[in-house]
Amino acid sequence: MLLDADGTLLPSEEPAFEASAEVTGAFAERFPQMGDPSPDHLRRTITGKDFRTTAQDLLTHQGVTCGPEELEQWVGPETTDISAHIDRVLRPRPDVPAACFTATGLDELLPEDVRFSAEDSVPLPTSKPDPAVYEPALRDLGIAPSPALSVEDSVTGAESAIKAGIATTGLVQFVPVAGRAEALRATRVTGVVGSWKELVDESIDDREAVRT
Repeated sequence: MLLDADGTLLPSEEPAFEASAEVTGAFAERFPQMGDPSPDHLRRTITGKDFRTTAQDLLTHQGVTCGPEELEQWVGPETTDISAHIDRVLRPRPDVPAACFTATGLDELLPEDVRFSAEDSVPLPTSKPDPAVYEPALRDLGIAPSPALSVEDSVTGAESAIKAGIATTGLVQFVPVAGRAEALRATRVTGVVGSWKELVDESIDDREAVRT
């Protein structure tokens, strides 16, 4: 099972966008044509993409040019601010059977050698829906796409896993955005569940059906 982190294993999207508000606000002042940079708007429109890709997409849409070196000057502080804020506010969730890392007290369950990021696990940083992050995960874990299952909360995440040939379940436990379940179904996920408990219960039912 390959598990997305933000918004799937832990409710980190809202605090992440809150933490990025200062950097995105300053970015909007530097590039006023980029559109609405508010955390709420960004969360509703670009969930599943990292700040680098989001900023690039917004600037491209507005026909604004920003060199890669200048863009990186914004990416670093935004990443640092988010990490620090998440460390402060996230707590373990007893309703998530496999949750995230040091901030949630379950880092032993998911040690560093089974964590993969589109930021530093691939030759060039990228973002979902690019399937690149799933390729080193499959390779290093020694599994093929066909028996694997991915759990994703965003459309871009689901598209990434599906492009990698992995069966994908959508999970919307931490997603307050209206219409996300329908949008996930449109990506050809195998199903959408409303909570980790529902996902676990369905898995148990499936195993019992196989036994009988």
